[in-house]
Amino acid sequence: MSKAPEEGRFAGVASKKSHEKYSKCIEREELYSRADDIRSEFARDYNRILHCTAFSRLKHKTQVFFATENDHICTRMEHVNHVASISYTISKHMGLNTQLATAIALGHDLGHAPFGHAGEDYIDEIAKEELGADFWHERNSLRFVDKIETLKDTNSKHQNLKLTYAVRDGIISHCGEVAEDALFPRSEAIDLTKIIRKNEYMPYTWEGCVVKIADKIAYIGRDIEDAIRLDIWTEQQAAELSSILNRHGIPVSGAVNNTILIHKLIIDLCNSSDLDDGLRFSQEMFKLMKLVMEFNYNNIYSHRRLDTYKKFAKLAIGEIFVFLISLYAKEYTLKELEKHAKHCPSLTGAFKSCLLKYSNYRTINPYKKEYQDVVEKYENEILYDINKKKDYIRAILDYMSGMTDSFAVRAFGELTSFK
Repeated sequence: MSKAPEEGRFAGVASKKSHEKYSKCIEREELYSRADDIRSEFARDYNRILHCTAFSRLKHKTQVFFATENDHICTRMEHVNHVASISYTISKHMGLNTQLATAIALGHDLGHAPFGHAGEDYIDEIAKEELGADFWHERNSLRFVDKIETLKDTNSKHQNLKLTYAVRDGIISHCGEVAEDALFPRSEAIDLTKIIRKNEYMPYTWEGCVVKIADKIAYIGRDIEDAIRLDIWTEQQAAELSSILNRHGIPVSGAVNNTILIHKLIIDLCNSSDLDDGLRFSQEMFKLMKLVMEFNYNNIYSHRRLDTYKKFAKLAIGEIFVFLISLYAKEYTLKELEKHAKHCPSLTGAFKSCLLKYSNYRTINPYKKEYQDVVEKYENEILYDINKKKDYIRAILDYMSGMTDSFAVRAFGELTSFK
């Protein structure tokens, strides 16, 4: 059975240069294949992201509002699906590769820390102090799809995801605000692991540019809707937002409808963009987007009710790090973790599994023999030398950044309880 065609893979441009770029886009590390597979390379990436554990955890990671008991408030998983939906619509209209766009969208936030951007900031503080390195979720998302996440192969061995270059590029390049100037993909294929700053490069593909814009479209409207659901605004603030929207051709009476705002932004982008002039909004809609973002920062992201949660996030992340770093004993660290398994079963148990999977414990006797039934199923890359403290710190940061909010709360609860 033949594989599905690569929909829109040349964006309507039949040239040698486009063929060369496409070859780079589907480049990946060697990965097993199935003779009867009908999927395209990008569809396969979409499935590999969908089935990895980091994606599953997104349903328990903060988008904006932490620990809400309202089932209808947006989580990180809903956000990436909103981005995928918006990216599909725009890409389909422009004749781009919808499979590539939705794969990038689904994976773009896999490296987000627990507690949203507050958690990201606090892990960044630790990384700077302990490793002299920056932590930002876009690069961490690339690290997760390249190094952390695994799936079982046809022999039930864990292997890294080994995604295509174009999907990996779109994930790390989705950062940065959308400027008034149009977005165009860059022409050069760079080593993505060498990117050291947010928004350092434009994406390599049009589809990556679409996701970069769709990310902003997705969150500004939904964050407003969540704020309304949680009743965090005064009548004066609600009236201010309605006035902004009404002045820019979006009639609003009462609560702001998220779908109306998203629809207006998508349609304006599609009508204002083409592959010659780039991806852009009209001046009117770009101005509206900036005003709404400014309103959100002033009235949502800086809201006093989020301050307490941010303080808690910093305390929880800080204490988890302090506890785990205190147990470092080079190759005897596993034994130290086991000593605390009774009162911190979740925290120590999961971190022990992390070290067995990603460190050279897999090659050190007697651990290699003691945990043979565990480690023999792993064929993913070894990331940490347990006898190097900086590697151990890197392991802690990877471990903490992969936590869900609920797991981090549970782990912190184990540290603060006496049973």
